[in-house]
Amino acid sequence: MAPPYSNGYAYKGKGPSALLFQHSGGSFRDRARPVLIAAARLSQRLWHFWQTRGRRMTINMLYQAGWQLRQNLTARRLLSFPHLLVCLWMLILLWGERWVFSSRVADCRWSNWESWPAGANPHHLIFVADPQITDPHSYPGRPWPLSELTVLITDNYLRRGFTQLQSQLIPDSLFFLGDLFDGGREWKTGKGDWADPEWAAARRPKSERPHAKEWNEHYGDKYWLSEYERFGDIFFSDWASLGGTKAGNWQRGRKLVASLPGNHDLGYGDQVKVSVRERFASFFGDVNRVDVIGNHSIVSVDTLSLSASSSVQAERGDLRPIHTPADVFLKDVKFTKRKAVEKELRFWRGDVEGLGYNHLVEDLETADVENVPTIAPGEDGPDFPTILLTHVPLYRDPGTPCGPYREHWPPAKPPRGQKGPVIPDHRNAISVSGGYQYQNVLDEDASVNLVKSVGNVVHVFSGDDHDYCEVVHSPKKESVREITVKSMSMAMGVPTPGFLMYVGFIFVSIVAISIRSFLVPVLNLTPFALEAEQSNGAILPTFKEKVEDEGTYNMRSTSASSGTRYQTNSSSRTRSGSLMNGSAPLPPPKTKQKKQGWGHRTPRIEIFQDDFYGAGKPRLTWKAASQRSRTTVGRVVREIGFSTWRVTWMVVLFWSYLAYKG
Repeated sequence: MAPPYSNGYAYKGKGPSALLFQHSGGSFRDRARPVLIAAARLSQRLWHFWQTRGRRMTINMLYQAGWQLRQNLTARRLLSFPHLLVCLWMLILLWGERWVFSSRVADCRWSNWESWPAGANPHHLIFVADPQITDPHSYPGRPWPLSELTVLITDNYLRRGFTQLQSQLIPDSLFFLGDLFDGGREWKTGKGDWADPEWAAARRPKSERPHAKEWNEHYGDKYWLSEYERFGDIFFSDWASLGGTKAGNWQRGRKLVASLPGNHDLGYGDQVKVSVRERFASFFGDVNRVDVIGNHSIVSVDTLSLSASSSVQAERGDLRPIHTPADVFLKDVKFTKRKAVEKELRFWRGDVEGLGYNHLVEDLETADVENVPTIAPGEDGPDFPTILLTHVPLYRDPGTPCGPYREHWPPAKPPRGQKGPVIPDHRNAISVSGGYQYQNVLDEDASVNLVKSVGNVVHVFSGDDHDYCEVVHSPKKESVREITVKSMSMAMGVPTPGFLMYVGFIFVSIVAISIRSFLVPVLNLTPFALEAEQSNGAILPTFKEKVEDEGTYNMRSTSASSGTRYQTNSSSRTRSGSLMNGSAPLPPPKTKQKKQGWGHRTPRIEIFQDDFYGAGKPRLTWKAASQRSRTTVGRVVREIGFSTWRVTWMVVLFWSYLAYKG
C-alpha cells in the first residue's frame, strides 16, 4: 500500500540508485528555486511599474497614437503628394510583379505565329532551360536575411512565369533541359562514395574551397529532398490545375519531363558521382530516355556522363561506372526508338500495344526459341523524325555566331557589301572552353558520334549557356539545326533584368520628394510633416523672448515705475485677486543676492492688465516652445524625411504582400 503522501508511483528502490534519485530530485529543486524567486521578483516589479507609471505611459501612448491616426485620416493628408507617389509605385509594382509576365507570355500564343493546314491537330511543346533554383551554393557567404530574400524573389519570378505558361499556352508537353538546381551536385548523398579524387579536388575554385567543407557537413540527402519539394512546389503543383489533364486529339495525355540533368545537378564528365546521378534519377526519372511526342521521337541523353569517356583522366581512374549507362543507351537507341514508334502507331490504330502470344504447350526440344515475337520492327521499320535533347550544346567552331536573338551581344555589323554574318564573331558566339565542373560545348568527336548514334535527327535543343543561340552545324553533324534555349531564371546573368526599372523610379521618387520639399517654404505649400500635438490646457506660457528693460525704476517704490517704456495701469490686484487702484509694493531687494548672475537685481516677470483685458495690442507676445520658428533648411529636411519614410514603408508593405502571395 502506498503511503498517504505518495501517488502510488514513487520510486521505492534501495541502495545507491535510490540515493542517486533522491539527490537528483533535491538538486533540481535547488537549481529551480533561484529561478522561481527571480521570476516572482520580476513579476512584482512589473506590477509595481504598471501601477505607478506603466498605466499612464500606456494611456498616453494610445492617446498619441489616436491623435496621429486622426491626423493621417484627414482628406488633405490622404490626398497628399507622398500618397500620390505611393499610388504610382503600386501601379509599377503590379506591372513588374504581375502584369508583365502575362503580357510577355501572351505574345507567344500559338495563334500568333503558327500556320497549320485545315484538319491538323498540332501537339504543342515547350522547353524550359536552367531554372537553377538558388541555394547556399549560388551566393556563398551572403548573409541572412539577404540570402532568404534572394530565394524568395527568384522563386516568385520562376513561379509567375511558369504559371502564365500553363494558364495561357496550356502546352501538351513540357521538357526541362537540365540545371534544375544550382548546387544539387554539392549535397552529399547518404550512400555511395562521396570523396573527390585528389586530382579533382585541386580543380575547385578558390572562392568555393572555404565553403566546401561546410556543404559536406550540413547539406545532405535531407536538404536535397527539401529542395526537390521546393522545385515541385514551383513547377509541379499547378501542372494539372492550370492546364488540366485532358488529352488532345491523337494524344495520350499531357506530359511533363524533368529527367534531363545538368552539370549543376550531377557535375561534368570525370567528376560526375554515380550516387548523385542515382539519387537524381530515382526522383526525376531515367536520365537517358525516348519519348514519342506527336509525330516526333524525342531522345534525351545524359551527355554529362557521356563526356567522361573522352576524359584525359581515364588513365588515372576507372570512369566506366560514369559513362557506361550512356554508352549502352546510345548503342541501342535506334531499336528503342522504333519500338516506341510502333507502340504509338498501335495506339493511334486502336490496336493492343503489347504482343499477343498463342497459348501453346510445346516440347522444349522442339520449341522455336530463335524467332521470338517482338514488337519492334526491323531496321527498315517506321521511324519518326527525331529531336535530340542535350544539356550541353554540340560542338561548333570558335566564333560561330549565335544570331540576332542573343541578348548578351548582338551580331557584329558586317562590312559594306557583305550580306552574311561576320564569321568569326566571338562576342556573339558561345565560348569553346571549359572549367571546373563545366564545359561550354561537347567535344567534336562526341558531338558527331551522338548525332549519328541517335539517327534521323532533325533538330537539337540544349541549355547550359543561359542565353539564346541558334546555329546550323557542319555536314559532319548532318547539318542539323540547334537552338540553345535561354534560361528561365532572372539570376542567370541576363544583362537587362526588369528590376532595373525599380531602381530608376526610386531615383525619380527621391528627386520629386526633394523638389516638393524645397517648394514647401518657398510657395507656402501645405507641409506633409506633422507638427507635435499642442496642449490647450496650459495657463502660463512656456516660453518668453528675453527683452532687456531700457527704463529705470526703484525696486522699493510703492508707486509705478517712472521708466519711459513700461507704464503700469492704475489698477492692480489685491491678495484676493481683485483689481484695485494703486500698485502693490514690491519687496526690497537683498544686497547680497547675486545668485544665477542677476547681480543686485532680482528677476522680473511683469504681467499687465492691458495684455489680457483688451487695451489695444498686447505689449508682449507669448509663444509655446513647440511653436518656435524653424529655419528653412530644417523644414526642408524634415519634409524630405517624413515624405520619404511614408512612401518607403507603404511601398515595401505592398511589395511584401505581392511577394507573400507568390
